[in-house]
Amino acid sequence: MPTFQSKRFVPTSASGTLPARYRASLQRHPFLLFGLPFIATMVAGSFFLTPATALRYEKHDRKVRQMTKDEELGIGKDRRRVDMREEYYKLAAKDLDDWEQKRVKRLPGEHDGIL
Repeated sequence: MPTFQSKRFVPTSASGTLPARYRASLQRHPFLLFGLPFIATMVAGSFFLTPATALRYEKHDRKVRQMTKDEELGIGKDRRRVDMREEYYKLAAKDLDDWEQKRVKRLPGEHDGIL
């Protein structure tokens, strides 16, 4: 039974091509030919993607903005000034002693609280 040779078979037609030379030099200098281009791609991609992510967050900030207290309450510029004395006299003029308790109509299926 014949033994196999420890040398790899390299065809003569593939010895001078660019991929064959790259593979041979990659075994001698793996970081220089594989690791360094990979790290450079990651760093360059980070620099190129930073403006894109900034645009994304700026667009989001334009949509969602801080509201003032007046905007929250829905008060426009044509609002009436509130005078405490005027409001006091309006409440004092009302008859607060003459009132009647009325039961609120419940929704169908809702418990009405009567025992």
